[in-house]
Order: sequence, then structure tokens, then C-alpha cells
Amino acid sequence: MRLAVIDHNKCRYKKCTKPCISFCPRVRSGDETVVDDGKKIIINEELCIGCGICVNKCQHDAIKIINLSHELENMTHQYGKNTFRLYGLPCPLKGQVVGILGANGIGKSTALQILSGKIKPNLGRFDAKEIDNKEIISLFKGTEIQMYLTNLLEGKLKTVYKPQQVDSLPKLVKGTPRKILKDERGVFDEVIGDLGIENILDRDISKLSGGELQRMTIAAVMLKEADIYYFDEPSSYLDSYQRLAMAKAIRKLAALGKYVVVVEHDLATMDILADQVHIVHGSPGVYGVISMLYSARRGINTYLDGYIREDNIRFRDEALSFKGRGKKFEGVNKLIEYPKMSKTYDGFEVKAEEGFIYEGEIIGAFGANALGKTTFMKMLAGKEESDEKIPMDSEIKVAYKPQYLYSDFSGSVRELLSGITKDVNKTTYKKKILRPLDLEHIMENKVSTLSGGEMQRVAIAIALSQETELILLDEPSAYLDVEQRVKLAKLIRGFVEDSRKTCIIIDHDLLVLDYISDRAILFDGESGVSGHAGSPSSLKKGLNAFLKQLDITFREEPDTGRPRANKEGSQKDQVQKKSGKYYCG
Repeated sequence: MRLAVIDHNKCRYKKCTKPCISFCPRVRSGDETVVDDGKKIIINEELCIGCGICVNKCQHDAIKIINLSHELENMTHQYGKNTFRLYGLPCPLKGQVVGILGANGIGKSTALQILSGKIKPNLGRFDAKEIDNKEIISLFKGTEIQMYLTNLLEGKLKTVYKPQQVDSLPKLVKGTPRKILKDERGVFDEVIGDLGIENILDRDISKLSGGELQRMTIAAVMLKEADIYYFDEPSSYLDSYQRLAMAKAIRKLAALGKYVVVVEHDLATMDILADQVHIVHGSPGVYGVISMLYSARRGINTYLDGYIREDNIRFRDEALSFKGRGKKFEGVNKLIEYPKMSKTYDGFEVKAEEGFIYEGEIIGAFGANALGKTTFMKMLAGKEESDEKIPMDSEIKVAYKPQYLYSDFSGSVRELLSGITKDVNKTTYKKKILRPLDLEHIMENKVSTLSGGEMQRVAIAIALSQETELILLDEPSAYLDVEQRVKLAKLIRGFVEDSRKTCIIIDHDLLVLDYISDRAILFDGESGVSGHAGSPSSLKKGLNAFLKQLDITFREEPDTGRPRANKEGSQKDQVQKKSGKYYCG
């Protein structure tokens, strides 16, 4: 089976010499395998031999050809000719939280929009004016989702959907959360309290941070009276405390007998949230296949393994393993030694205990939002002056990747990176930086057109490409999917070990911090008012103290080596809390 997809946002066929047509061997032999219909390029999948010449010749990386070793059946939806297609659907379960795991661009959001009634599945017949409901239902005959779809298409189910992108909300809605939020269930105070947003109710929505917008949007969904609730990436922008509170609040809906479906990339959050899990595998931007339903533990482990035994399908070349993460660097030479210092702003203060950082180690910094982690990093980097006016070592060269990403660069990714390093076109640079960050296929793309995840990976590449001794990364896992997060952790771990550079990383994904860090700096205090940074400690000590504050426990999953969050109140959770071992490392 062969699939051909053309990204018409990248295709410049009007200004292009159309090498996809002129170099196609089937076209040269007289077939109309690739044609220009006057509006766009079209590839006939039945005639295509999958040689990949058009893919390599396209200067804009607009074409993808996938040769499959097995037939894909029962297409659920396709947007148009040579576009993404989805096979199967997740199965909502009454009274349970169903999680969906998969890479970016593989159809998770499309599946949610179908299940929530925003998109009616066309079964691949995108030219048809209307697909009969009976035909849609018959596609899933004999499965658990059949009755759900029957009720949905007959208008018997009320659904509510939290979209992935919440940062665009201020452009669409005006006013304060108190005026925007509509309490249909009579649980306003409870939901607001569970999500901790009492202090933003009377603030204009345009003034809210990403985390505040996320929690407000989750609240808006939870306040609706519905049968089924869909949440697309609810942990984005949230710190660890807020993710835990969000997970507990969403699980309350399931406890009321509601259907709840969640797309999530943070595996620790998924551990806490989900009862059952669907895996979505395939090729990003080309096709996605919804797997059978698994228990949360087995589903996450199967996803990390990359192999579905029931269907004998390997959807990833290698497993994503956390085994061996316990091998930590023990420093000898000190790169930075700093005394107690502080920084005061209008209404906020952060204080840091004295400490030192070794050459060649990775420090993980974690704690709630708005405790001064970024300010602390900037003081170490010499980008902010402490109240004590303590000078940092001016000889130390620092690379800093900020939390919020923005670039007004008008050129391509290649041109941007070429301004940072002369190694962009070297094989070693491609192997060590571009390939692990999956940047090779977007090198000619304009920086202004990049998605959040693409911009994040470019920003990480910029930080790693500089001639520096200290690399500061502020929330590098944001916008990345599970696979990209694991690859990021392995990349940074290997990069620091090879270069003997030093790295400080702020993040809210505990699995990333666990995998990557040699030591830890724990921040506590009152968010937005005052923060306190402890001295660097062992990772085990730091994470144990942090998890104790969160009141959750982690154990090591034997199959993958990953730290796995225990369900609250479970026997393992109670035993670990009693012994004071909140962290399994």
C-alpha cells in the first residue's frame, strides 16, 4: 500500500519548475502519475511506484510518500486528495478517563473533533456531499464505539471540547474570566478552587499568562453540562502542582459517570489521569491509526516499546527506554561558585542559597511557576544583576534558551543556524544536533512559519550550537510530544557528556528531569509573591522532597525503566509514603 501526501502550504507550484513532474519515471514513460490540475499538484497513488524521487527533488519539502508493508482498512476520515487520513476511532468509556498517546501531527486532535461532533467522518470519500449516518455506524459494527457513535450522530449526546491552542483565546474572547465562565452545573466555586484560579477571575483575559489561560479554559469546559468531555493537551503551560490539581479535577468528572477523553504528552500526568489508553501510530502528517484499548500501564509501555504485539506492527525503529538513567556524572572541577543572593521586583522577591556547579554536569531546576527560576538562571548568566550586585564570572560564556519563544528573523532555519555556527552543513553537526531534533526536513522553511514545537527545537539547537561553557534551557520540553521529549533528554545527556559543557534545565516534565539531571535545585515559596532556591543537592534528595510537597509517589516501571506515578491511595502509594520514599530513583 502506498500513501502520498502533499503539504499545499509548502508547495510553491506556481513559482516552481515542478521537478516532481519532470523527474517522475512514470510520467516520463507516459503515465499521469503526478499532474498539475491548474490549482495544485496531484499524485495518483495507484500509479505511484514509491521511488521517492519527487520527495527528494521537491525544494520545499512539500511531498511525503509512505510505502506500507501492510494494508490499512476502514478509513475513518480524509481531508482531501493527497492529504492526511485517519483510521479507526478512540472508544470513550462511561465513568472512566481514556487517554490518547501519539506523536504530534498523527491525528489525535482530528479524532477528538470527530468524537465531539465538530467533524463528521467522511470514510475517505472527501468528494461526497454527505455520508449516511448508517454507513458510518456500520463501519464500527460489533465494536464498543458503535453505540456511542449512534447516539452522537442522532444528537442524543452533548459533548464539550477543550482545544489544544489556548494562547489564541484572547483574540477570540473579551472580558474577564468571571464574565466569560458559564456555570451550567452549579459547581463554580468547587471547580475554581480545584484549579486554583480564584485570583484571576476579575483580571482581563488579555493579561493572563499561558498557564492561567489553560486553567481558565479547562474550567470553562468543566462547568458545562455535558455527557462527554474532551481535553486536548491540558497540561501545557502548567507546572507540576497545577498538573496534579488538573488531573484530580478531571478525574472527578469521570467519577460522576461522565465520558472523559484526554490527549496528553506528559507521561507522569497520563499515569495519574488515565484508566485506559489508546495508542495512535502511523506517520506524522500522512496517516494515523488508532490502536485497541489498553490499561494505562500497558498502553504507555506498549507506546514506549514501539511494537503492537496483537497486530504484529512495529511503528518505531527502536524502543524509548529509560533504563540506564541512574548513571550520573560526579563532578570534580567547579565552574561556578555563588554566595547567597536575591532579586527584588515590585511585589516579588526571589532568594537563593549559596551553591556551586561543576563542569560537565546537568542541574535540574524544578518547582511551581512564578517562583523565580528564570530570574535565578538569568542572574547566573549575568543577564540580571542581583540586589547584592554580585558579579558572575565574566570569563564564562553562556547560552540561554528562554521560556517564551519569539523570533522576527525573516530567513530560513538554515540561514538562522548558519549565523550561529559554521558547522550547519557538516555531517557531524547533522548527526549530533539536527537529526536528534528532527530539524533536517525544515531547514529551508521560513522561521516565521514554524509551529510551536518546531520553534522550540530550533531554539534548543541554537543554544547547543554556541561556543559556550554554560547552557541554560528554560522549559525545553514545552510543545514537544513524548517521542521528542525522550529524544531531547538523550540528546542533552549525550551532548553534555561529549562536550563536557555544563547545563541547567528548568522543566515541569518530571520524567525529563529524572532522565537528564545529575543534581537538582528545588524552588519553593508562594507563586508570584516570593521564591526560594535551595542549594544544589542530589537528584534523589531533590525529587523526593519535591514529590513529598506534591503528595504523590513514583516507582520504577520494570519493563521500561521509567519512573511511574502511583495512583493516589493505592497500596504502593501508601507503602512508599509511610516509608518516606516518594521517589523511586
